[in-house]
Amino acid sequence: MSPVSKLLVLDGIAAIPLGREIADACREAGIEVCHFDCLQARRRPLHGVRSAWAKLHARADDGDRFRVLPRLPDAMLQALIDQERPSHILVVGFVYKFFAPQTLRRLADRADARLCLYDTDTCNLYDRRREFIFFVENELPAYHRILSCSAVTTRFFRNTCSLDAEFVPFGANPIAAVANGPPLDVLFVGSCDLRRIFLLEGIREQVSIRGNRWQRNLPLISPGLRQRVDDRPVWGEELHHLLARSRIVLNITRTDFHGAETGINLRIFEALAAGCFLLTDHCDELEELFAPGEEIETYRSARELAEKVEHYLADDSAREAIARTGHANFLRRHTWNRRVETQILPLLAAS
Repeated sequence: MSPVSKLLVLDGIAAIPLGREIADACREAGIEVCHFDCLQARRRPLHGVRSAWAKLHARADDGDRFRVLPRLPDAMLQALIDQERPSHILVVGFVYKFFAPQTLRRLADRADARLCLYDTDTCNLYDRRREFIFFVENELPAYHRILSCSAVTTRFFRNTCSLDAEFVPFGANPIAAVANGPPLDVLFVGSCDLRRIFLLEGIREQVSIRGNRWQRNLPLISPGLRQRVDDRPVWGEELHHLLARSRIVLNITRTDFHGAETGINLRIFEALAAGCFLLTDHCDELEELFAPGEEIETYRSARELAEKVEHYLADDSAREAIARTGHANFLRRHTWNRRVETQILPLLAAS
């Protein structure tokens, strides 16, 4: 056991607030924390040109291998660790795009710091074979312990890769936004995906869609569904106000996630944090966290999705009862403060 006395969070996905929220929850638990935003740090001089040249050279040597030139200089990482002197380093998302994982591990060992990953993005690499293999072979072995947002991915890390991995689902902070517009029957927030198009076509009269990459797929979308799309991503307070306006918040797992039988994404926790009625596609790992029909509702097909949308839009009392129970479960078990106190900090200390 190595108590967490100071935590350095290396945030590789700081475009969303997840890493900052974990850092804040650790501070509230009494831990000294330094949060480092890798996306905003000053890049290596001429990184873009050097990276393009390195990739071109790599194709000539071996066109099937993934190569990446880390964006940030090693001296920056060394200075950060020397200055902060953390007992533990937690990478959120990934580090290979910013620093070489082997360099990070060497500097962590030199500082006698335990190095851990909160894996949020492995599922996003499933359809990028070369990059996925690179991540598995070059980054994952650098960590003393891996915390993963997916039970399926956790089993893959343990059983296939022989890594020390634990399932730690996402969390969220309670959301208390006020609706500032007319009610929405069904809200879907997410990028365009073929599976999502097929499912949404069945409820195109009721759904409102926010997210990106919809315009580029217009030839695959009916005129009726096109009218329901606002092709812009949404985060923060704007998202919170949309959630507050929605009778049903719909979650549709992306095609590659669904194929791997995983589907516990951040939207689930955001919806429950706002006290919304959540309708999401079924996956087995979901039942480890929530009771379908009591705290959330699920569907297994396009037909069942359409039927449940119709049913719950017509039955306010049933919909609102499930939303209340789901919100109570969230407050009891799934806030970031609770996740940090019961899982993240104990697992870091035991790494």
